[in-house]
Amino acid sequence: MEPQACINYSIFDDPLEDAEELEETSEDDLWFLPGPMEEEPHFLPPGPRAEVRETAVLDDWRHAEAGHAARLARVACRIGALDDRLKRGPEGWRHRLALIEAADLSWFAGDRIGPDRLALWISMRLSGVQDDTAALARVGWAVRRLTGGPGPEVDLSAFLDRRDPENMVDEAEPFADRAGGWLDLMAQAADLHPITRACMGFHLWSLAGLGQQSNRMEAAVTASRIAAHEGEGAIFAPLAMGGAGALRAGGPPAERLARWLEKMETACLTAMRHLDDIETWSALAEAEMTPLSGKTPPALRGVLTEWPLVSAPMAEALTGASRAAVQRNLAWMEARDLVRELTGQGRFRMWRATN
Repeated sequence: MEPQACINYSIFDDPLEDAEELEETSEDDLWFLPGPMEEEPHFLPPGPRAEVRETAVLDDWRHAEAGHAARLARVACRIGALDDRLKRGPEGWRHRLALIEAADLSWFAGDRIGPDRLALWISMRLSGVQDDTAALARVGWAVRRLTGGPGPEVDLSAFLDRRDPENMVDEAEPFADRAGGWLDLMAQAADLHPITRACMGFHLWSLAGLGQQSNRMEAAVTASRIAAHEGEGAIFAPLAMGGAGALRAGGPPAERLARWLEKMETACLTAMRHLDDIETWSALAEAEMTPLSGKTPPALRGVLTEWPLVSAPMAEALTGASRAAVQRNLAWMEARDLVRELTGQGRFRMWRATN
């Protein structure tokens, strides 16, 4: 009988060795397996960005203020000097500066309303065929807010005329919510100087969702009132008189505040020089017009002090004098180089003081 064939069980003798050989198999041979997760392309949309905390925003402006403390003090002194000058001067000076500032702001906002068109609109509600009455109304609002009334931090909705039932009725509640958020942030910044707080409020205006087409004008007027909120003579701090650089966005808070302070200081000096010129002119005109009798000469002199540009119909409406008396006195003043006619036209002429 032949012996049974022996079965070789050696392949089962060392299972660990076989497992190690499988692990050492090249990954290229495992074509049917997916690749590592980190090598997969990322097709998911970006997630929401973390919102900047209000405390971080306020801290940035506090650091900016600390870095410009010396210049901030100098600008505050300029505004204080302008305030004292306007308190001692006639009421017409404030109105004159407001008209100039509003006209300059209109160019920054894109409305481009000249002083002559603005004067006619404010005094007599006159506009040309090609004039944008909505733009004139916006600049007229700026003049009213720059010459008086409660400040924006008392009641922002009333300050911006957003309670008018014909103005944005459907957005009354949403606007109130956005305005409340902006006012809350301004209240948290109460430890900042009013000039710094005004700059911060201006640059956060659009982020708060305030305003529509006229938001730049509204933001600038609101900021100018906040910067001079303690003033009695100067109830607004001039901005546009120093150029539009103060209102230009871009850069961190430190850079924005630096531009703000530089242009505000320039604007204050420009306003003071303008008041010097008109004060000198007023004294000279009073001395020259002493021989003239009647109420029209002093009334006309007051109108020319209050308004940068004056037409004969404007002077007639503002002084209550007859058209003939106004034209006669304007001609007399022009002959003595006290006023200058600017249009060079036979009709719709406008004069200004030769200061």
